[in-house]
Amino acid sequence: MNWDDARVFLALCREQTLRGAARVLAVDQATVGRRLASLERSLDATLFLRTSAGYSLTAAGEIAMSAALNMESSAAELQRQILGMDDRMSGVVRITTTDAFATDFIIPAIATLHRQEPGIEVQLQTSTQMLNLSKREADIAVRTHQPENPDLIVRRLARWDSGLFASRGYIEERGVPEPGSAFAGHDLVVYQPYLDSGKDVLLASEPIIHGRIAMTCTSGFMVRRALLGGLGVGELPLPLGASEGLVRLWPERTLPYDVWLVTHKDVRHTARVRAVIDAIAAAFGEVTA
Repeated sequence: MNWDDARVFLALCREQTLRGAARVLAVDQATVGRRLASLERSLDATLFLRTSAGYSLTAAGEIAMSAALNMESSAAELQRQILGMDDRMSGVVRITTTDAFATDFIIPAIATLHRQEPGIEVQLQTSTQMLNLSKREADIAVRTHQPENPDLIVRRLARWDSGLFASRGYIEERGVPEPGSAFAGHDLVVYQPYLDSGKDVLLASEPIIHGRIAMTCTSGFMVRRALLGGLGVGELPLPLGASEGLVRLWPERTLPYDVWLVTHKDVRHTARVRAVIDAIAAAFGEVTA
Protein backbone atom coordinates (compact mmCIF):
# COMPACT_ATOMS: atom_id res chain seq x y z
CA MET A 1 0.00 0.00 0.00
CA ASN A 2 1.47 3.35 -1.02
CA TRP A 3 0.65 6.61 0.77
CA ASP A 4 -1.60 7.95 -1.99
CA ASP A 5 -3.72 4.80 -1.85
CA ALA A 6 -3.73 4.97 1.96
CA ARG A 7 -5.11 8.53 1.88
CA VAL A 8 -7.98 7.47 -0.38
CA PHE A 9 -8.64 4.39 1.72
CA LEU A 10 -8.73 6.36 5.00
CA ALA A 11 -11.01 9.00 3.53
CA LEU A 12 -13.46 6.29 2.54
CA CYS A 13 -13.18 4.68 5.98
CA ARG A 14 -14.12 7.98 7.60
CA GLU A 15 -16.75 9.23 5.19
CA GLN A 16 -18.23 5.81 4.27
CA THR A 17 -19.36 7.02 0.83
CA LEU A 18 -17.55 7.68 -2.42
CA ARG A 19 -19.06 11.16 -2.56
CA GLY A 20 -17.89 12.05 0.94
CA ALA A 21 -14.39 10.73 0.34
CA ALA A 22 -14.16 12.58 -2.97
CA ARG A 23 -15.20 15.82 -1.30
CA VAL A 24 -12.55 15.48 1.42
CA LEU A 25 -9.85 14.63 -1.11
CA ALA A 26 -10.98 17.27 -3.65
CA VAL A 27 -11.25 14.69 -6.45
CA ASP A 28 -14.17 13.13 -8.29
CA GLN A 29 -16.02 10.00 -7.19
CA ALA A 30 -14.73 7.99 -10.15
CA THR A 31 -11.15 8.60 -9.02
CA VAL A 32 -11.92 7.32 -5.54
CA GLY A 33 -13.59 4.25 -6.98
CA ARG A 34 -10.68 3.51 -9.29
CA ARG A 35 -8.09 3.92 -6.54
CA LEU A 36 -10.05 1.63 -4.22
CA ALA A 37 -10.40 -1.04 -6.93
CA SER A 38 -6.67 -0.81 -7.64
CA LEU A 39 -5.83 -1.13 -3.95
CA GLU A 40 -8.08 -4.18 -3.50
CA ARG A 41 -6.48 -5.85 -6.54
CA SER A 42 -2.97 -5.17 -5.26
CA LEU A 43 -3.82 -6.62 -1.85
CA ASP A 44 -5.95 -9.40 -3.35
CA ALA A 45 -8.61 -8.65 -0.72
CA THR A 46 -12.03 -7.08 -0.38
CA LEU A 47 -11.67 -4.12 1.98
CA PHE A 48 -15.27 -2.89 2.08
CA LEU A 49 -18.77 -4.29 1.99
CA ARG A 50 -20.92 -2.13 -0.27
CA THR A 51 -24.29 -1.63 1.45
CA SER A 52 -27.23 0.75 1.07
CA ALA A 53 -25.93 2.59 4.14
CA GLY A 54 -22.47 3.07 2.66
CA TYR A 55 -19.08 1.38 2.74
CA SER A 56 -18.41 -0.88 5.73
CA LEU A 57 -14.99 -2.38 6.51
CA THR A 58 -14.41 -6.09 6.18
CA ALA A 59 -12.02 -7.99 8.47
CA ALA A 60 -9.27 -7.43 5.89
CA GLY A 61 -10.27 -3.77 5.76
CA GLU A 62 -9.81 -3.45 9.53
CA ILE A 63 -6.25 -4.75 9.21
CA ALA A 64 -5.58 -2.41 6.30
CA MET A 65 -6.97 0.56 8.25
CA SER A 66 -4.56 -0.08 11.12
CA ALA A 67 -1.62 -0.05 8.71
CA ALA A 68 -2.95 3.05 6.91
CA LEU A 69 -3.35 4.93 10.21
CA ASN A 70 0.28 4.15 11.06
CA MET A 71 1.31 5.52 7.66
CA GLU A 72 -0.77 8.65 8.25
CA SER A 73 0.81 9.18 11.67
CA SER A 74 4.33 8.75 10.27
CA ALA A 75 3.64 11.14 7.39
CA ALA A 76 2.28 13.77 9.76
CA GLU A 77 5.28 13.37 12.08
CA LEU A 78 7.67 13.83 9.16
CA GLN A 79 5.85 16.97 8.05
CA ARG A 80 5.93 18.41 11.57
CA GLN A 81 9.63 17.72 12.03
CA ILE A 82 10.56 19.24 8.67
CA LEU A 83 8.33 22.24 9.38
CA GLY A 84 10.01 22.67 12.76
CA MET A 85 13.35 23.26 11.02
CA ASP A 86 11.95 25.97 8.76
CA ASP A 87 13.34 29.41 9.61
CA ARG A 88 11.70 31.26 6.71
CA MET A 89 9.32 34.11 7.50
CA SER A 90 7.05 33.03 4.67
CA GLY A 91 4.54 30.29 3.98
CA VAL A 92 1.23 29.10 5.39
CA VAL A 93 0.19 29.05 9.07
CA ARG A 94 -3.18 27.48 9.86
CA ILE A 95 -5.16 28.71 12.85
CA THR A 96 -8.32 27.26 14.33
CA THR A 97 -10.36 29.23 16.84
CA THR A 98 -13.83 30.51 17.63
CA ASP A 99 -15.53 33.31 15.75
CA ALA A 100 -15.37 35.57 18.82
CA PHE A 101 -11.62 35.18 19.29
CA ALA A 102 -11.07 35.53 15.55
CA THR A 103 -12.98 38.81 15.39
CA ASP A 104 -11.65 40.39 18.57
CA PHE A 105 -8.05 39.17 18.66
CA ILE A 106 -6.76 36.98 15.83
CA ILE A 107 -7.65 39.17 12.85
CA PRO A 108 -6.29 42.39 14.43
CA ALA A 109 -3.13 40.50 15.46
CA ILE A 110 -2.56 39.14 11.95
CA ALA A 111 -3.26 42.54 10.40
CA THR A 112 -0.41 44.00 12.50
CA LEU A 113 1.88 41.06 11.72
CA HIS A 114 1.14 41.24 7.99
CA ARG A 115 2.51 44.77 7.80
CA GLN A 116 5.78 43.46 9.21
CA GLU A 117 5.91 40.03 7.56
CA PRO A 118 3.83 40.06 4.37
CA GLY A 119 5.18 36.68 3.28
CA ILE A 120 3.23 34.83 5.98
CA GLU A 121 -0.13 33.52 4.76
CA VAL A 122 -2.64 32.72 7.49
CA GLN A 123 -5.44 30.24 6.90
CA LEU A 124 -8.08 30.93 9.55
CA GLN A 125 -10.82 28.44 10.38
CA THR A 126 -13.51 29.49 12.83
CA SER A 127 -15.47 26.64 14.32
CA THR A 128 -16.41 25.01 17.60
CA GLN A 129 -14.92 21.78 16.20
CA MET A 130 -11.64 20.70 17.78
CA LEU A 131 -9.11 20.04 15.01
CA ASN A 132 -6.26 17.57 15.45
CA LEU A 133 -2.91 19.36 15.68
CA SER A 134 -0.99 16.06 15.74
CA LYS A 135 -2.36 15.29 12.27
CA ARG A 136 -1.50 18.83 11.12
CA GLU A 137 -5.13 19.79 10.60
CA ALA A 138 -3.99 23.11 12.10
CA ASP A 139 -0.74 24.62 13.37
CA ILE A 140 -2.23 26.78 16.14
CA ALA A 141 -5.44 26.50 18.14
CA VAL A 142 -6.90 29.21 20.38
CA ARG A 143 -9.57 27.69 22.61
CA THR A 144 -11.14 27.72 26.06
CA HIS A 145 -10.40 23.98 26.45
CA GLN A 146 -6.99 22.89 27.79
CA PRO A 147 -5.85 19.66 26.06
CA GLU A 148 -3.93 16.96 27.91
CA ASN A 149 -1.93 15.51 25.00
CA PRO A 150 1.76 15.55 26.08
CA ASP A 151 2.85 16.28 22.50
CA LEU A 152 1.04 19.62 22.56
CA ILE A 153 2.49 22.84 23.95
CA VAL A 154 -0.14 24.79 25.88
CA ARG A 155 0.07 28.46 26.83
CA ARG A 156 -2.57 30.36 28.76
CA LEU A 157 -3.31 33.60 26.94
CA ALA A 158 -5.84 35.01 29.39
CA ARG A 159 -7.76 34.35 32.59
CA TRP A 160 -10.88 36.45 32.83
CA ASP A 161 -13.75 36.72 35.25
CA SER A 162 -17.27 36.50 33.86
CA GLY A 163 -20.36 38.54 34.62
CA LEU A 164 -23.99 38.97 33.79
CA PHE A 165 -24.74 41.39 30.94
CA ALA A 166 -27.69 42.92 29.10
CA SER A 167 -28.25 45.78 26.72
CA ARG A 168 -29.29 49.21 27.98
CA GLY A 169 -32.53 48.88 26.06
CA TYR A 170 -33.39 45.59 27.77
CA ILE A 171 -32.67 47.03 31.22
CA GLU A 172 -34.79 50.12 30.56
CA GLU A 173 -37.70 47.94 29.50
CA ARG A 174 -37.39 44.97 31.87
CA GLY A 175 -35.20 46.11 34.75
CA VAL A 176 -32.36 44.21 36.42
CA PRO A 177 -33.02 40.64 37.64
CA GLU A 178 -32.89 40.25 41.41
CA PRO A 179 -30.15 38.00 42.81
CA GLY A 180 -31.77 34.91 44.30
CA SER A 181 -34.82 35.10 42.01
CA ALA A 182 -33.51 32.48 39.53
CA PHE A 183 -34.29 35.08 36.82
CA ALA A 184 -38.04 35.14 37.43
CA GLY A 185 -39.69 37.47 34.91
CA HIS A 186 -36.65 37.71 32.67
CA ASP A 187 -35.59 36.44 29.26
CA LEU A 188 -32.27 34.66 28.89
CA VAL A 189 -29.66 34.06 26.20
CA VAL A 190 -27.83 30.78 26.87
CA TYR A 191 -24.80 29.10 25.33
CA GLN A 192 -26.20 25.87 23.86
CA PRO A 193 -23.33 23.58 25.01
CA TYR A 194 -24.24 24.51 28.61
CA LEU A 195 -27.66 22.99 28.04
CA ASP A 196 -26.24 19.99 26.21
CA SER A 197 -23.85 19.17 29.07
CA GLY A 198 -26.67 17.76 31.19
CA LYS A 199 -25.53 19.80 34.20
CA ASP A 200 -27.54 22.43 36.01
CA VAL A 201 -27.21 25.66 34.04
CA LEU A 202 -26.10 28.72 35.99
CA LEU A 203 -25.60 32.29 34.81
CA ALA A 204 -23.29 34.24 37.11
CA SER A 205 -23.77 31.44 39.68
CA GLU A 206 -27.56 31.92 39.58
CA PRO A 207 -29.86 29.05 38.49
CA ILE A 208 -32.05 29.82 35.51
CA ILE A 209 -35.07 27.75 36.56
CA HIS A 210 -37.53 30.68 36.73
CA GLY A 211 -36.26 32.50 33.66
CA ARG A 212 -37.45 32.08 30.07
CA ILE A 213 -34.89 31.14 27.43
CA ALA A 214 -35.33 33.51 24.51
CA MET A 215 -32.42 32.15 22.48
CA THR A 216 -29.66 29.56 22.62
CA CYS A 217 -26.47 30.02 20.60
CA THR A 218 -23.71 27.63 19.61
CA SER A 219 -21.00 30.29 19.82
CA GLY A 220 -20.05 32.93 22.34
CA PHE A 221 -19.99 35.53 19.60
CA MET A 222 -23.64 34.89 18.82
CA VAL A 223 -24.50 35.13 22.53
CA ARG A 224 -22.96 38.58 22.49
CA ARG A 225 -24.87 39.63 19.38
CA ALA A 226 -28.13 38.36 20.87
CA LEU A 227 -27.55 40.37 24.04
CA LEU A 228 -26.82 43.45 21.97
CA GLY A 229 -30.11 42.83 20.18
CA GLY A 230 -31.95 43.11 23.47
CA LEU A 231 -33.09 39.50 23.55
CA GLY A 232 -32.33 38.99 27.22
CA VAL A 233 -29.74 38.55 29.94
CA GLY A 234 -26.63 36.39 29.55
CA GLU A 235 -23.15 35.65 30.81
CA LEU A 236 -19.94 36.80 29.13
CA PRO A 237 -16.26 37.18 30.01
CA LEU A 238 -15.85 40.70 31.36
CA PRO A 239 -13.57 42.08 28.61
CA LEU A 240 -15.85 40.81 25.86
CA GLY A 241 -19.01 42.17 27.45
CA ALA A 242 -17.45 45.54 28.19
CA SER A 243 -16.04 45.85 24.67
CA GLU A 244 -19.54 45.88 23.20
CA GLY A 245 -20.98 48.54 25.49
CA LEU A 246 -23.25 46.04 27.26
CA VAL A 247 -24.17 46.76 30.86
CA ARG A 248 -22.70 44.55 33.56
CA LEU A 249 -25.39 43.61 36.05
CA TRP A 250 -23.81 41.41 38.69
CA PRO A 251 -20.33 40.59 40.01
CA GLU A 252 -18.25 37.95 38.34
CA ARG A 253 -18.79 34.23 38.78
CA THR A 254 -16.42 32.11 40.84
CA LEU A 255 -14.91 29.99 38.06
CA PRO A 256 -12.41 31.80 35.80
CA TYR A 257 -12.66 31.87 32.01
CA ASP A 258 -9.35 30.69 30.57
CA VAL A 259 -8.11 31.08 27.01
CA TRP A 260 -5.40 28.71 25.78
CA LEU A 261 -3.06 28.78 22.79
CA VAL A 262 -2.07 25.29 21.66
CA THR A 263 0.52 24.13 19.14
CA HIS A 264 2.44 20.92 18.51
CA LYS A 265 5.91 20.62 20.00
CA ASP A 266 7.40 19.83 16.59
CA VAL A 267 6.27 23.10 14.95
CA ARG A 268 6.53 25.65 17.76
CA HIS A 269 10.05 26.75 16.70
CA THR A 270 9.13 27.26 13.05
CA ALA A 271 9.84 30.92 12.40
CA ARG A 272 6.50 31.85 10.86
CA VAL A 273 4.52 29.86 13.46
CA ARG A 274 6.50 31.53 16.24
CA ALA A 275 5.79 34.96 14.75
CA VAL A 276 2.05 34.27 14.61
CA ILE A 277 2.03 32.95 18.18
CA ASP A 278 3.79 36.08 19.43
CA ALA A 279 1.36 38.34 17.57
CA ILE A 280 -1.66 36.55 19.03
CA ALA A 281 -0.21 36.59 22.53
CA ALA A 282 0.42 40.33 22.25
CA ALA A 283 -3.19 40.95 21.21
CA PHE A 284 -4.55 39.06 24.22
CA GLY A 285 -1.98 40.71 26.48
CA GLU A 286 -3.41 44.13 25.69
CA VAL A 287 -6.76 43.18 27.27
CA THR A 288 -7.31 43.03 31.00
CA ALA A 289 -10.34 41.74 32.88
